Amino acid sequence: MTTEAMQAVGATDAGGRSTTAVVLDVVVPVYNEEAGLATCVRRLRHHLRTHVPYPARITIADNASVDGTLAIGRSLAEEFDDVRVVHLDEKGRGRALRQVWSASDADIVAYMDVDLSTDLNALMPLIAPLVSGHSDIAIGSRLARSSRVVRGPKREFISRSYNLILRSALHARFSDAQCGFKAMRLDVARQLLPLVEDTGWFFDTELLVLAERSGMRIHEVPVDWVDDPDSRVDIVATAVADIKGVVRVGRALSSGSLPLADLRASFGREPLVPGVPRGMVGQLARFAVVGVVSTLAYALLYLALHSVMGAQWANAVALLVTAVFNTTANRAFTFGIRGSEGSGRHQAQGLLVFAFGLLLTSGSLFVLHSAAPDASKHIELAILVIANLVATVSRFVALRWVFRSAQPVGVTR
Repeated sequence: MTTEAMQAVGATDAGGRSTTAVVLDVVVPVYNEEAGLATCVRRLRHHLRTHVPYPARITIADNASVDGTLAIGRSLAEEFDDVRVVHLDEKGRGRALRQVWSASDADIVAYMDVDLSTDLNALMPLIAPLVSGHSDIAIGSRLARSSRVVRGPKREFISRSYNLILRSALHARFSDAQCGFKAMRLDVARQLLPLVEDTGWFFDTELLVLAERSGMRIHEVPVDWVDDPDSRVDIVATAVADIKGVVRVGRALSSGSLPLADLRASFGREPLVPGVPRGMVGQLARFAVVGVVSTLAYALLYLALHSVMGAQWANAVALLVTAVFNTTANRAFTFGIRGSEGSGRHQAQGLLVFAFGLLLTSGSLFVLHSAAPDASKHIELAILVIANLVATVSRFVALRWVFRSAQPVGVTR
């Protein structure tokens, strides 16, 4: 879309309503917000008209309010042609966003909390990478280093703890899942929304995890944010629901029941180079670092144990010890897997890789001793190192298989 087209505001129909194509649809989910709704909408509308150079609309999503919220919303929609109201008979922020976003005709859909805790000056940085097509989703972050946040220690602790859980359990790399300040391209929303099950506060997290695992580009914007002292969020109930959501999504990712590969393909997030899986180059580099350290540790152990155990046993023990270290290090460093879940299974599968390496190195020693019975331990070590290098390629392929279901998609650290 050209700049001229995006700025062509002012066309009207016979009834005086705007007919300009909407680029940005900002949804404000509300439940019993009669006290602050009008102030929010007027302030947001003023900002959109003075600071956003694209045709924009405000959609009030009323979540089954039982006070005067819906009446105020309808009054605002009658007063302003760029404001509309949608009523839902059931509560749930996620439910409201799914319904409004799915039906929107805008190029970009966004939402923000009615209290406008986030400084609106972050809105253009939020939507600009989406308009340009550079990013798929944009989120405000209260936890970025350059963000300025005013809130109590309790909420700060809960927020950081929750994001730590997401990083540990779901390997999320975005910094702030629940900041009420997000936007995404409509084509992305229509692909992701059918896969999101949650209808409440976990909706944001589930959406972001699926987007990240599908290889979509998430742009983060540091924000200035002031806590709303009148917030009605039930922290305990929300925390319990969030933990249940983390467990559910984690199981779905582990079982492979989500069509992430299809999403990656539909958005062109397949490997840049055919035949080179996403993240493999970085994995190879990290695997090489672990391999060098393992080889040095193996050599020292072999030389130390040789005089006590002999060549074959020294090789077996040194290989076993370094194999355990190698699996643990590659699990965390190469493939980015944290936490204890599945670690026992991974070590057991790593021992199968060790068995192959032992067979290869022991066989090399046998051939060496058959050909040169008096070979020194340093020659033995040289042969063993060569045999280990030959086994390295198969070890990398085997470990990618071991960690196939647990590793984050597209790790690029």
